[in-house]
Amino acid sequence: MTGNTRHGGAWLRRFHPAPDAGVRLVCFPHAGGSATFYLPVSRMLSPSIEVVPVQYPGRQERRGEPCVSDIGELADRVVEELLSLNTKPLALFGHSMGAVVAYEVARRLESKEIKPLRLFVSGRRAPSRTRGGRVRQRDDNGLIDELKKLSGTDSQILDDPDMLRMILPAVRSDYKAVESYRHTPGPRLDCPVVALTGDDDPQVTLDEATAWSEHTVGGFALKVYEGGHFYLNSHTAAVLEVISAGIAEPSMTGPPASDR
Repeated sequence: MTGNTRHGGAWLRRFHPAPDAGVRLVCFPHAGGSATFYLPVSRMLSPSIEVVPVQYPGRQERRGEPCVSDIGELADRVVEELLSLNTKPLALFGHSMGAVVAYEVARRLESKEIKPLRLFVSGRRAPSRTRGGRVRQRDDNGLIDELKKLSGTDSQILDDPDMLRMILPAVRSDYKAVESYRHTPGPRLDCPVVALTGDDDPQVTLDEATAWSEHTVGGFALKVYEGGHFYLNSHTAAVLEVISAGIAEPSMTGPPASDR
């Protein structure tokens, strides 16, 4: 890790400063996740792409701050920080809950006539597809069981009671945010959308992932990988290839593309 990791106040991190990069990739963590989830992404894409992960309140160095349990408020705060940065073309990547936050950020940016190069949404059904969810109402053991089932949390943390006590409030708040989220109808995005998903993800069916195509007029592609909700941990190189190629490609035209 080099340089100042703070970038854009408390909300944005820059693990590998890349001031000469022509593109900024803003990355949004999953429920209970933190900016450091994207440290490998920053390491591998910098310095050609400036990787800026989002740090939600209530975790790591922000654990003393109140969590934000509303997707719209999270998006508002991130947009405020992004608008304070120097102008540079940007793309958005979000996994799971982060995909919804990234989508709402994209909507807000486009309302201000700032069009992202690409919106990459991973491990999440389209905003217009809802399921009932009550994970946030489970006791601590129920939350831990959910984390274990999705296999996205370091086993060392799951086996450490003190570490678990530190992260569970953020996990619960994030589940409240994503489970209470309801899509508000409005203009479809102008920017292209690329949906990525695991073929054995209990949180997303292929139809639910394909439904992201309904939220953009800018082109759509679907990428399917072997694996569950955190398929990307086993396909990091392939996912980064998709990101790099998508950022380099100026536009997407024609019917929705699928790569299964």
